[in-house]
Amino acid sequence: MGRFIKITLDDKTRATLEDGYRRDQSHTFRQRCQIVLLKAEGRKSKEIAALFGCGEKSVNDWLHRYRSEGINGLRTRVGRGRPAILSAETDAAPVRQAVMQHRQRISQAKAVLEEDLGKEFSHRTLVRFLKNLTADISG
Repeated sequence: MGRFIKITLDDKTRATLEDGYRRDQSHTFRQRCQIVLLKAEGRKSKEIAALFGCGEKSVNDWLHRYRSEGINGLRTRVGRGRPAILSAETDAAPVRQAVMQHRQRISQAKAVLEEDLGKEFSHRTLVRFLKNLTADISG
């Protein structure tokens, strides 16, 4: 049987975690703040894991990371996740040009781009990239 992880919070820290839980844009950060808050209430890691639909080890890993790094340790580190296939900095101009040339058939634009850029990607990836490009322009 493992050791019991105990989290004690002062009023300022609890308020900071509650603020992160209620107001932060990142869903995962809000969940991680809630994990720490629930543990500080005295709940068991197994019970918290059942609430979130994850493993007890994941809960304990986040609690250990919180203890060692503080609230900023609950944020997702840079470089995590799958890298983007198309980059706004390097691929925006060729994508715009191919789409302008093949306005009526995005599949032809996709074929031209795959050949020119030397990258394979799905139709959906191209559509998502175009939506993000227009969102960046208008936003």
